[in-house]
Amino acid sequence: MAKTILVVEDEQDIATIIDFNLKRSGFDTLMAYDGPTGLKLALENAPDLILLDVMLPGMDGFEICRRVREKSQVPIIMLTAREEESDKILGLELGADDYVTKPFSNRELIARIKANMRRFSAAEVPQEKTDAGVGLSISEEDTAVYKDGKPIDLSVREFDILSYLAAEPGRVISREELMEKVWGFEYYGDLRAVDVAIRRLREKIEDEPAQPKYIITKRGLGYYFAKN
Repeated sequence: MAKTILVVEDEQDIATIIDFNLKRSGFDTLMAYDGPTGLKLALENAPDLILLDVMLPGMDGFEICRRVREKSQVPIIMLTAREEESDKILGLELGADDYVTKPFSNRELIARIKANMRRFSAAEVPQEKTDAGVGLSISEEDTAVYKDGKPIDLSVREFDILSYLAAEPGRVISREELMEKVWGFEYYGDLRAVDVAIRRLREKIEDEPAQPKYIITKRGLGYYFAKN
């Protein structure tokens, strides 16, 4: 069964090209040309992935991303013509999984889509629950983290990062390694995306994110999961 991708893009020429290339690559598509319609389709149709432009009439992509994340962990790739670092960081902080800067090649876009879908599908494969430290456990079965027995809702990316770090407590893992192993070989992104994802993860699992006890920074080297 073909995967369905929701494309929210107000520039008709770009939307038409994306639609054509996605269908040629075997995907089904839903199309929206403004923010409110895009949000409605995202919440009512449960697409397998969302391609979301930043600048949209009626409601911008950041607000759509925020609202979708309140209801769903569907992979979201932001599309932006801007080069400003703040736009990319804001999208990631709001829960986007990836971003592609216009102009982009069809090959790059399809590679990013497939990489994000593989990660999302892999996260849904049932596995066992593992202890990740005092008060914290990771359940591969429902891709959730439990703190003191209560579930913490994580995005697929956040879950993958935590699982990777917790698999080898005490080992310092570089941002480059996290980018390679969690984001995947197809991802040619900015290493700052790792720092943003770690910050979001800490906000969810740490009692005091500014003084973390689980995910520790080793200045100049990377991050490690603290042994307990």
